[in-house]
Amino acid sequence: MPETNYREAMRAAHREAMQRDARVFVMGEDVGRYGGSYAVTKGLLAEFGEQRVRDTPLSELGFVGAGVGAALGGLRPIVEVMTVNFSLLALDAIVNSAALLRHMSGGQCGVPLVIRMASGAGRQLAAQHSHSLEVWFAHVPGLKVLAPATLEDARGMLWPALLDPDPVLIFEHAQLYNLEGALADPSPEVDISRAAVRRVGRDLSIVTYGGSLPRALAAAKTLAEGGIEAEVVDLRVLRPLDMATVLASVRKTHRLLVVDEGWRSCSLAAEILAQAGEAAFYDLDAPLARVCSEEVPIPYAKHLEDAALPLPPKIVAAAQALCAASP
Repeated sequence: MPETNYREAMRAAHREAMQRDARVFVMGEDVGRYGGSYAVTKGLLAEFGEQRVRDTPLSELGFVGAGVGAALGGLRPIVEVMTVNFSLLALDAIVNSAALLRHMSGGQCGVPLVIRMASGAGRQLAAQHSHSLEVWFAHVPGLKVLAPATLEDARGMLWPALLDPDPVLIFEHAQLYNLEGALADPSPEVDISRAAVRRVGRDLSIVTYGGSLPRALAAAKTLAEGGIEAEVVDLRVLRPLDMATVLASVRKTHRLLVVDEGWRSCSLAAEILAQAGEAAFYDLDAPLARVCSEEVPIPYAKHLEDAALPLPPKIVAAAQALCAASP
């Protein structure tokens, strides 16, 4: 299998989608001549032209709103928002328009729009470029929220997202863009409705998504050296949650640890733990646990940024504490 990286897999997904369907176009800040803030759209302007690769002004509300209108008009827009923090400027277009129009029109129209954005910390980009706000959007009925964490998902999630008749948000953790590995060509089809077990284990379930998946896998490797076999579940889809896969893992291992780069308060981790407690309480041999970011704006200084994030040592310590708890 040929070697590639996450951003190249995303770029190939864009190219394939634009070749397959003339209605697909890309718009956003610097997606054209500059090639995208994270180089995902590099080269697409020369290949597809200015009608299908459109640079926009620095106005997220304006160009996301234009994407909603284009989707209503029959096109299949891919809107790139530079970072999740900036998506807050477009909340009205996303939450009050895109997510609600099928309901408010009595099913007469949907908004087949894909919005991509970078999220997450770990690159010293300071607070306004580093937060993990996926749960804000996963809270909203009418949206589908995806978090590709592997090369296969980076390559394969875009096309089924474009086929969805309703808006789909794709969160790409900024630390994953340089992730390298082998990827089949053609890449396998991806199911954007199911979680995936990335590592099989027996002693506890570690549930995570996005940029925390490599950290959870690294922690699981360390735990295995000490005799603890952790099962790692990649949520992949944050709305709707595939709790069936999570619960199947918990009923096997009897312990649950959720790793979420979002803040602990009102987090996606809290929702997963609540649902697990409701559905699998009598299968648990230890209290439910989570490792989240500290309740602070993400710091700029490297040592403080590391201290704020759910990195492998914190995951290992939490997992060891769970496994030490008596049934």
